[in-house]
Amino acid sequence: MTKLINHIGIAVKSLETALPFYRDVLGMPFEGTEEVAEQKVRVAFIGVGESRIELLEPTSPDSPVAKFLEKNGEGVHHIAYQVDDIVETLSRLKASGVRLIDESPRHGAHHSLIAFLHPKATGGVLTEICQPG
Repeated sequence: MTKLINHIGIAVKSLETALPFYRDVLGMPFEGTEEVAEQKVRVAFIGVGESRIELLEPTSPDSPVAKFLEKNGEGVHHIAYQVDDIVETLSRLKASGVRLIDESPRHGAHHSLIAFLHPKATGGVLTEICQPG
């Protein structure tokens, strides 16, 4: 069962350039950064209510976020929904005919498990499901 919007991922070229808008101009609490080597990104976490904004900076030119930036420029990359059991959720989605990018979970920021659903199955929105670690 989907519990809440865990975060909104925003692709940026530079965390140092993007972060001041959210932290200083909007006054949102900055919660730190983390490098997620498996995803080839550095992530800055910004709190907003029960959710977060995650600024995503590629660490390699072949990362999915770098490819997104080349094609689309900076902006909303994905929306992540929190679930209790990611394995069960993926199984249920697959059985329902939802096109998956990830058929099994992988590691994300904050020791979470994540999986992406294909935008063609979700109305054009790259959708992530995540189970907090």
